[in-house]
Parts: sequence; structure tokens; C-alpha cells
Amino acid sequence: MTFRESTEAYESWLAARLEIVPEDLAEKHELMKQAVFPFLRATFYRWVQLWPEVCADIATAPEVLAVGDLHVENFGTWRDAEGRLVWGINDFDEVDQMPYAIDVVRLAASAHLAIDAGHLDIDHKDACLSLLNGYREGLEAGGTPWVLGEKHTWLSELVDLGDPLRFWAKFHALPIYKGSVPKAARRALEKLMPEEKLPYHVAHRVAGLGSRGRQRFVAIAEYRGAHICREAKALAPSAWSWANSGKGSGRILYQQALDRSVRAIDPFVRMKNGWIVRRLAPDCTRIELASVPKDKEKTKLLHAMGWETANVHLASRKTREILADLSRREKHWLHENAAAMVKATKADWVEWGGQAKGTPAKKQVEKKKVTAKKR
Repeated sequence: MTFRESTEAYESWLAARLEIVPEDLAEKHELMKQAVFPFLRATFYRWVQLWPEVCADIATAPEVLAVGDLHVENFGTWRDAEGRLVWGINDFDEVDQMPYAIDVVRLAASAHLAIDAGHLDIDHKDACLSLLNGYREGLEAGGTPWVLGEKHTWLSELVDLGDPLRFWAKFHALPIYKGSVPKAARRALEKLMPEEKLPYHVAHRVAGLGSRGRQRFVAIAEYRGAHICREAKALAPSAWSWANSGKGSGRILYQQALDRSVRAIDPFVRMKNGWIVRRLAPDCTRIELASVPKDKEKTKLLHAMGWETANVHLASRKTREILADLSRREKHWLHENAAAMVKATKADWVEWGGQAKGTPAKKQVEKKKVTAKKR
């Protein structure tokens, strides 16, 4: 199946399960052409198709409740019930029962692309080892949430909570939604408000890449002297279920991932009738590798990402099986598999219309064909 055929098949499957916003989906298709990294973020459905063939040696690794669409920009901050600032994985749209290696390889592949884009001055193999060491150490330690302030000073210093004025200006600029908000979405938004019958207005928000094209609404209200915001995003079963008919759970497991992982839970994130609802605020932000000033801190951040991935996988209580599987692997197995998946992803990107700097997509394809003939 070509990438375009894969995309058409997945989007048809998705459209049968939730309402698609055509203009948002068209925008996603255009963003996918701009660079390989956004293409990777937008195409987890293709990743799970390529996985058994490209990574055959690890495709049968122990299964856990895995994130699926994991990458270096899938980490951010939130406030727990005590008001403490917490850092960790903040998107579980594609959670399902999958081999643990899918998460670490996809995370490593995104690190490869960050290095290629100049956001990280480190050897690809060293980046993979940092991720893997963090992952293994997290498993061995039984995990621990990344609560900032008292500990992890270096990570706290990397967090930019953002300018509240700019944050609210962006949301106030969104036009009021004139259409009909699905009843389940409206109820979900109201359920997460601080009090009943609080007046609010709804806007349609366009964000993300993997989920772009799905309905996403924000409710903005004034509460006790300042504004608050809640977002509701439509969910569907993981693309893993689509690609592995009869093998995937076929269920939306977002809430299970939140509840069972080793984490300081955000009390303002809940799944309600097929919608994930969360609080949006200036302190709900993410740390991007490109914004981290020193490569030493970037390496530590990769290590932390590996550890946080273990925090999620520990929910499945398969620590012994995973550690035993890791012990059988060669030193650079993660780098080799990540590099193979990056290569396959780049080939799909070229097919979609992506172009490396200064190289027309058509010439890239021709070059690949010539290389293949020589081999």
C-alpha cells in the first residue's frame, strides 16, 4: 500500500467514527509537506503500518499500554491537585496495547530528526543511548513523577510559562463558533467548569498535527476576576486498531493511561463520552529542544523523556519482561531501528510532496530508484 492509499484508507476509517472538519484536514495535508518532523507527527497511522516490516526484530516485544504517537514535542507542563508544576507526556490520543518498543523507537526517531534539523548538537547514537538509559533507569526505579520546584531545578529553569497577555489575546481573537456544538462536547466542557451555569462562549480551535481535522472546541469564561478556558477534542480508537484489525483493543484508552501511569495527575483532564477535556492556561506549555540553550541540558532532557516513557509503561506491570527483553538487545538497537523508521518516513514524505532543501521531490525519488538498482 502506498502512503497516499494508506492516508485515504485511514481517513475514511476515521470519518466513520467521528466528524471531520474538511478545511482543518486540508491544512494538515499542507503542513505535512513542509518538513519531515511535522510529517512524522501527523502520520502515526502510517508508522504502525510500516512497523512490522521495518522493525521486524522488535515487532513482537512485550506489549504495554503504550502512548503510540510519541515524539520529542509530546511533553509539557500542567498543575496537579496541589497546584504544583508537573512535566511529562501530555497527549494520549493514540494509546493502545502495543509493543513497548514502539514508543522508544518513535521517540528516538523524532530525536534523530531534531538532530538533522540542527536543534540538537549530539551524535544520533548518543541521543538514543540517553533516551534508552533514562527509560531503563525509570523502569528499574519503579518510576517517579516529574514534579518541578523542589527537585529537577535544571528542568524547572527550562520551563517558559509564557506571557498571559499574549496567551489570552490569542484565544480572545478566535471568532465565536456559530455552528452547533455536539451535545456531548458541550456537556463535557460544562462538567469541567469550576461552577454550574457559568456563562461562556465557544470557539473552534485548530491545533496539533496528528489530530488536526477532528473537532476541537474551546469554552472561554470569566471566573472571579479573570478568564478561564476549557478545551474539548474529539477522540477515536488508536490507529493501532485500524492497522491491526482484530488485534488492537478498538477502545479509547486515554483515561486508562492517565489513571494507571506513575504521574501527578492533572485534575483538569478527563475523558467524557468520546471527548478529552482539559484546562488551557499559560502554565500548560511544552519545552522544545530548539529553545533549550545548552546541549548538556538537551541530553538530560532526552534522558528525562525516556524516564517519563517508563512512567507510562509501568502501568502495565511488565517491568521484568521489558528489562529481560532489553538485556537481549545489542547496544545500538534503538539507534538502528530509529534510523530505519526515519528512512521509511522520509520516503513517504517525498511521495507526499515533501522536498529536501534545494532538491525537487521528483529528483529525490529518481535518486532512490538509481540507488536501489545499484544495490
